[in-house]
Amino acid sequence: MTTRQSHAPLPGAAAADPADASHEGSLPPSDAAGGPVGSRGGRRTTLKTGPSNWLLAPALSFFGVFALLPLAGVVVLSFFAWDGLGTPQFAGLTAWFQVFQDPVTLNAMWLTLLMTLLSYVVQFPLSLLLGAFMAGHQRYREVFSVLYFLPLLFSAAAVGIAFKALLDPNFGLSRAFGLDLLRQDWLGSPTFAFYTLIMVISWSFVPFHSLLYQAGVRQIPASMYEAATLDGAGRVRQFFNVTLPQLKYTIVTSSTLMLVGSLTYFDLVFILTGGGPGNSTRILPLDMYLTGFRSYQMGPASVIAVILVAVGLTLSLVLNRISGADRMESQMEGA
Repeated sequence: MTTRQSHAPLPGAAAADPADASHEGSLPPSDAAGGPVGSRGGRRTTLKTGPSNWLLAPALSFFGVFALLPLAGVVVLSFFAWDGLGTPQFAGLTAWFQVFQDPVTLNAMWLTLLMTLLSYVVQFPLSLLLGAFMAGHQRYREVFSVLYFLPLLFSAAAVGIAFKALLDPNFGLSRAFGLDLLRQDWLGSPTFAFYTLIMVISWSFVPFHSLLYQAGVRQIPASMYEAATLDGAGRVRQFFNVTLPQLKYTIVTSSTLMLVGSLTYFDLVFILTGGGPGNSTRILPLDMYLTGFRSYQMGPASVIAVILVAVGLTLSLVLNRISGADRMESQMEGA
């Protein structure tokens, strides 16, 4: 015979609260980051997630040794007089005054500014239009893309030697087609040499920027173009109202590379013209080389190098600040 045991509360024990019973077995509260909230000392503690900052140490070390340290050496050398062989002698601001009073260097600054603007005017629209065109998946566009990207495989030295032979007035293009228009001294004339350089530079670098725009256009959702088509927008209107706004940060990146990269044009100019005829194509990077390794004036050459670095950093910072690219907002609205 079994008896039913009663489970009456012990004397003096408080009655269980249903609200308290609902929390039995629950986990401790957590903060927004997903880590448990500690109550040690009454302070709220969180768990840090993500990679450690120490993972940046190798990259920062290489950057410091191979970029910052040589740059600091160039800045220091700009205050010394040195021919590259003897002992450097401290000269103060002599090299800086010499650079800004040298008519050849001042002309090189003007030519560099002009080449930067003109090369951008030529490269930007061509790259944008070609990139948008090659973003299509038609077979003929893909074949054209492969052929058009071939200049990216050639070195600057090979491109310079090839164009120097093609533009020679005694043979090459001037004799191949029998046209008087092509029988010009393209690289030996002060009138044509500078603009010929811009065309060769554009031919070399437009495929790279077209590749950037092609990748950017292919990331735009097709639904945006479908919505624009339903609204009655044609191809031209879709390009200006859909494609261009969605390529905002691609344009910023490409423009930064174009403008800052124009401050480093040296190999093509050196091979094609060597700065001539006269000083008509002696841009600032070439002037730095000729001043340092032809005239053996390392102080003024270091000053020119510091100017190029300062202008390049300023251009990059200004473009990113004006465009808002440093905030990295999403451009995928409507996806």
